[in-house]
Amino acid sequence: MTFNVRRRLPFSLRPADRWSVRRQRVRALLQRERPTILAAQEVLPDQARWVQRSLGERYTFVGRGRDARGAGEGCPVFFDTERLELLEWEQLALSRTPEVAGSRSWGTVFPRALVSARFRDRRTATEFRVINTHLDPVSARARVRSMDLIRAHALTGAAPVILTGDFNAGPGSRTLDALLTGGALQDAWVHARRRSTPELATYANYRRPRPGARIDWIVTSPQASVETIGIVARPIDGGWPSDHLPVQAELTLTTNRNADDRELPSPTAHPR
Repeated sequence: MTFNVRRRLPFSLRPADRWSVRRQRVRALLQRERPTILAAQEVLPDQARWVQRSLGERYTFVGRGRDARGAGEGCPVFFDTERLELLEWEQLALSRTPEVAGSRSWGTVFPRALVSARFRDRRTATEFRVINTHLDPVSARARVRSMDLIRAHALTGAAPVILTGDFNAGPGSRTLDALLTGGALQDAWVHARRRSTPELATYANYRRPRPGARIDWIVTSPQASVETIGIVARPIDGGWPSDHLPVQAELTLTTNRNADDRELPSPTAHPR
């Protein structure tokens, strides 16, 4: 699942946007769905703790805030530790100096980052990577340049890749063209065997869901077969957990080689 939970604001004129109103809806959503992996965006540290407790004791997460001290909102990756073994993770700035936390480039007002985590499925020994991000909402140039960096990172190594995030760009945009050109990475929505919902505008802004462009994405390498994908668009207790709608997919992952080039067993993994 990819889900922009909407950062907690110190004050909001709209009751629907207040974290004090939304947090129980976020909890109810996560306890209902319990995705094996939750790639979240706009998460402040106290919200990360809330999300983790909502998912349950067997979940933990990697990722920190996007500024130089690791504070502020972030893009953490939550995961079920009973199903997945974390092998390694890193956080990089989306800038000309990705190793420098909090660095900015291409005219962005706030720092942007990616969180990359490598896992082994405990049931099958299949290894794969998850990359989660949140791109700049204002500058198309910054989104394209950031996506060039993300694509290069995603295509490093042979393991299957699941790329998630709020891209602030829809199908057919320059941002997605920069990512999907050449077919090394694929739009999970397009390649899914089954779609459980119609395509909806995932930035719903607390309104009734309507047809429109997806700006919240799940993208995969070809080793990931997308069995089912859908947009979670049901209200909870008469309202919405966030101004964004979550996107959730069930995948079958296959790979031929382990990170150290040994043969992997043949079973497949089904993280959700």
